[in-house]
Amino acid sequence: MDGRVLPVLLGPTGHPPKTYRIPLPDPDGGPPTVLVYHRVPRGHSRRLGLVQGWKYRYDPDDTSGGRLRWPWSKPRAAPSGKPGDANG
Repeated sequence: MDGRVLPVLLGPTGHPPKTYRIPLPDPDGGPPTVLVYHRVPRGHSRRLGLVQGWKYRYDPDDTSGGRLRWPWSKPRAAPSGKPGDANG
């Protein structure tokens, strides 16, 4: 990021996006490097514990690759049956 301030589009609930992905072009012409930032609360109010703003924190270990992670999704299972079994 080069220090510019960009406008943030808000969602239908009035919150900024939870994740920002910033592609950086490779100077050698290879695939771009993607920097991932996640939204975290800036602080909380004393009495009610309400969020008083947001900031973005760099996440070097993000492995989602831009895919949504639904809470009801299961990981891909290996095919059942014995190896070489045609009926599975």
